[in-house]
Amino acid sequence: MAEGGDDPQRLKKIAAAAYDYDNDARWTDYWSNILIPPHMASRPEVVEHYKRKFYQRYMDPDLVVEPMSSTSSSQSARPSATPASTANANEQQARSRSSGSVPRTAGPSATTGAANPSSVRWDQQTIQFSVNAWVFVIAVLAVLPLVPNNLSNRAYRLSFMGTACSSLYSLYSLYGRPRAWNMQGMQVYFQSIVGAKDFIYFIYCLTFVTSNLCLKFALIPILCRALEQVAKFLRRNFTRSTIYRKYLEDPCVWVESNTTTLNILSSQAEIAIGFLLIISLLSWQRNFIQTFMYWQLLKLMYQAPVTAGYHQSNWSRIGRMVNPMIQRYAPFLNTPVTAVQRWWFR
Repeated sequence: MAEGGDDPQRLKKIAAAAYDYDNDARWTDYWSNILIPPHMASRPEVVEHYKRKFYQRYMDPDLVVEPMSSTSSSQSARPSATPASTANANEQQARSRSSGSVPRTAGPSATTGAANPSSVRWDQQTIQFSVNAWVFVIAVLAVLPLVPNNLSNRAYRLSFMGTACSSLYSLYSLYGRPRAWNMQGMQVYFQSIVGAKDFIYFIYCLTFVTSNLCLKFALIPILCRALEQVAKFLRRNFTRSTIYRKYLEDPCVWVESNTTTLNILSSQAEIAIGFLLIISLLSWQRNFIQTFMYWQLLKLMYQAPVTAGYHQSNWSRIGRMVNPMIQRYAPFLNTPVTAVQRWWFR
């Protein structure tokens, strides 16, 4: 009976394993939004786990995906320690029986030690959710037209500060600290995080929180990021809540199913902000350092794998619109445009 009940799930797992993920553009976008350390992303069992989650989300919601074991990696890393520890335990039990003493069991302490990592991970997720929810509320308050200017400006800066703290905390949770606090250690550490989405958002927030120029348009990527993170947490942890099922389930499902749309909107806003900063150089609020730093960040967004697809698509569309107009009406701009392109692709 149990074997017959497991047959549907076994067939679903076979179908999920046989699915052609490489030719599905949604899988590429889904995998690029998974925030895991690089050493885990290269493991076949981790990739297979997220492929099954992708198949469950887009193809077959009835597929049951088991959670990954948190202790499998540590056990596989130390397989030779198990026989030795078993022998030592047996020897200690024999000694205790011969001496008449009661052996001390490590059950409670081992249970506590095994439970600590999951509780730490849960605390990290809760902290991230709390900060992102707070950022979303503050950012909405900053863009509302009826809010007084002093309160709106303060909410504007707090939104960037909150997102910067959230991104920095996420980087620390995923990559930890540098192994060595010297030049070589810092260089290796920054090379490992420079392409991470959290690092890009951290630099993005620093660019605006330290500037006197107040661009409410720059809050669009912040709102999209906070909305995506909050919806993801609610979907994973509040599915049994009555309030969630009644009021929040449909918006969260919409957000998760339109992640690509939010990323496209964010990339378009980020590119538009770059041109707005160039225009701001003609005003009294001009800031050459901020403009230069932001265009360096746009260059990083164009090259980083997590954002390259959206930015390259938008820049290609801009090129198809602008290049014919330059060739027809302003051919003298070909030389500076070519110089800028050389710097951009360098």
